[in-house]
Amino acid sequence: MKEFNICVLPGDGIGPDVIEQGVKVLDAVAKKYDVKFNYQYELIGGVAIEATGVPLPEKTLETAKKSDAVYLGAVGDWKYDTIEPHLRPERALLGIRKALGLYANLRPAIVYPELVESSPLKRDLVEGADIMIIRELTGGAYFGEPKGIEEKNGQKVGYNNMIYTEAEIERIAKVAFEVAMKRRKKLCSVDKANVLDVSRLWREVILRVAKDYPEVELSHMYVDNAAMQLIRQPKQFDVIVTENLFGDILSDEASMLPGSLGLLASASLSEKGPAMFEPCHGSAPDFKGQNRLNPIATILSASMMLKYSFNMDEAADDIEKAVMKTLKQGYRTEDIMSEGMTLVGTKEMGDAIAANI
Repeated sequence: MKEFNICVLPGDGIGPDVIEQGVKVLDAVAKKYDVKFNYQYELIGGVAIEATGVPLPEKTLETAKKSDAVYLGAVGDWKYDTIEPHLRPERALLGIRKALGLYANLRPAIVYPELVESSPLKRDLVEGADIMIIRELTGGAYFGEPKGIEEKNGQKVGYNNMIYTEAEIERIAKVAFEVAMKRRKKLCSVDKANVLDVSRLWREVILRVAKDYPEVELSHMYVDNAAMQLIRQPKQFDVIVTENLFGDILSDEASMLPGSLGLLASASLSEKGPAMFEPCHGSAPDFKGQNRLNPIATILSASMMLKYSFNMDEAADDIEKAVMKTLKQGYRTEDIMSEGMTLVGTKEMGDAIAANI
């Protein structure tokens, strides 16, 4: 029997609620495929601050580094908005990404046939849309040095540096081209090369790496146009690759094509260590424990875990098929509810998907 060690980080708000459903589905997979998932639960975010005084305890990092994969719920709570910036729950995300070397964030945005009407966009624009956004995760303005707030000429000045090395760009470019090769062989690189020097280097390196992938149709798009085109004509995209800040914004925009953040999974990959899998939505602390929100994003993140960390492609497909079957059966959480469907809670949606494995 194969065994895999999973570091589970439920986190804050609805994080524990949705993680519970993801584990439920993983247990159904384990039973079907005769594998064993060993779960070790650790603290992160606000719950870690309450217990240890810091958002990312050393024990959490130690467990994460020794695991085969990390499964994260969500972090954050309104009550921490006024504490010191370096102690806020969200700092844990940057910290664990850096500690694990999670440089490539994969975010699929798929409009399922059963949920076309849930999209805020017209049917003809989104029906059949299937986009993979690949965001560089450990560079750019979020990590660039120097950064800070200081006083100059009698007033405060804030600054962050968007910095990338050739090696960082080449690394994420190779991931993007490899993913494109497994899909429809179309890659759009998003930058701001008409204004930013760092984007000109980005484009230069992307073009260089492209020579190793002649089968992939490469295009370039400025980030402001890409934001518009995601709404105007989303089906033109297959794979999008971009830097950290742009990717943060564009992936959240793309997440609304299916109609709900509750449907969007993500994987953050490392060169050597474990990958991390998490839903794209936040912690929604006002809904904690209310059995109302959608666990599908977290469940689909488990599917990505099986695919990218455990090489269990068939089992990963089973989770996706189980989600589709559950939707075809008419089950809906309130974020995707429509006339004639059956309204269920977080736990009931998890139960239905696990039963359909």
